[in-house]
Amino acid sequence: MHTLLLDSDDVDHNTQFAELIVAIEEAFAAYERGHAQMPAKSYIDLPQYNGDFRSMPAYLDAGDWDAAGIKWVNVHTDNNAEYDLPTVLGTMIYSDPRNAYPLALMDGRELTMKRTGAAAAVATDHLALSDASSLGIVGAGVQAYTQLEAISTVRDIDTVVISDLDDERVQRFVDTFADRFDVRGGSVAEAAGCDVLSTVTPVESPIVSEAGAHTHINAMGADAAGKHELADDLLLDAKIVIDDHEQCTHSGEVNVPYSAGVLTDDDIYGEIGEIVVGEKEGRTDADGVTVFDSTGLAIQDVAAAHVVYEHATENDNGTQFDFFNL
Repeated sequence: MHTLLLDSDDVDHNTQFAELIVAIEEAFAAYERGHAQMPAKSYIDLPQYNGDFRSMPAYLDAGDWDAAGIKWVNVHTDNNAEYDLPTVLGTMIYSDPRNAYPLALMDGRELTMKRTGAAAAVATDHLALSDASSLGIVGAGVQAYTQLEAISTVRDIDTVVISDLDDERVQRFVDTFADRFDVRGGSVAEAAGCDVLSTVTPVESPIVSEAGAHTHINAMGADAAGKHELADDLLLDAKIVIDDHEQCTHSGEVNVPYSAGVLTDDDIYGEIGEIVVGEKEGRTDADGVTVFDSTGLAIQDVAAAHVVYEHATENDNGTQFDFFNL
């Protein structure tokens, strides 16, 4: 047997959003139905390096397929300035659940960007207006690109407003998509007035205080305790859907107001898996602002790795090596 080494280009080439979104939705469903195992995300804090490591293992049985894996990922905020490296790196080990053989080692950074975009698309499909056509994005980093690519797969997006403090990053984003969308830079308020809003920043002080009357918000940036992009009043007035209660209350968008007692379980409508399987309704005519609090789940990584591996094998992509010399 061989293990497949898949770099970022391989992951990108073998991950089409239309299929990935379906796989992520199946992962949410499997988790809700109790057909998945996902131990809590564990952290190793390294303040001396201004960073941390995160370990994310999972197994899921989606019915037609099952898969297992673990992602070893980090956030080191000084990486770019000191080492000319991305802030977030990552390695995904994708294993055969029947015998534990490591089928693939793949770039976890590209995988994370793809599956995070796909998770936002799943939530958008269930919680946004059916005729949503405008998308606002706060934060013009790498995740902004997959937010647009994924969300435009489930909604007919024609207008995009991108907001960031870095004008050069805004311009790069605009230049990338100018031939496909009516895209422009704008303020946070302008972005928040769109039909759909994705926030993808690492801030610890809320930057979005208001949104459109029926805006759906994908709160994607908060992935550690203390991070907080949306004002408490906005959250309290919204229909809040989370990806996982334990992770969200510890490190998601709701973690700060939840820890302070400003927001309680009564203010959380439910988990995305409950909506996916039909236990709870998605958007209704009575809904105003909806919020999807996404911390990023290990089952998403495993589902995405499954899609990548299957297509890489079909397309003869990647580099094979004999991991154990068997």
